[in-house]
Amino acid sequence: MSAGQDQDDDGCAEAEYESIRLAARSFCLDTLQDLETGMGDESYGDILYHASYKSARHWCEKEAFAHGLAGVELFEHYLERLSARGWGRFSLAEADFRTGTADVRLDHSTLVLSQAEACAARTCYMFAGWFAGMMDWIGENAGKPLSTICCETQCGADGFDHCIFAIRPRLLN
Repeated sequence: MSAGQDQDDDGCAEAEYESIRLAARSFCLDTLQDLETGMGDESYGDILYHASYKSARHWCEKEAFAHGLAGVELFEHYLERLSARGWGRFSLAEADFRTGTADVRLDHSTLVLSQAEACAARTCYMFAGWFAGMMDWIGENAGKPLSTICCETQCGADGFDHCIFAIRPRLLN
């Protein structure tokens, strides 16, 4: 068990404020791939985006309260936690929290590394909802409500050496 984790009575790991289930990387990746294949890229991507958006907002609420973090410090703390959980190495490339824009860099994505070769398809889009959810929560809690959207603009699966996620204000019609 890593630092900051305990075990509850049912043998499940606990990290911060909630219990977590540890699963083999191959099981997680195979499950994600099979769901994507069965549901289709677009449907699966939409479900992941909305679920990860809500998850990020919940996480921000708990971590901000537990550690007294806000703004860029909370965002970077989230990226450190994702990195520590084995998804890859996340870093904030640039950000302007006043306008709701940021670029997140992902090196060594486990989703890219699980492929034998470049596949000319973005595979790391599942992370995008997390970043928009964080940005919106941070803006709301700073008294500047935001509505952002995030998309993967560059992926290691396309042959790049890292992935980039762009968070931008949502255009209102």
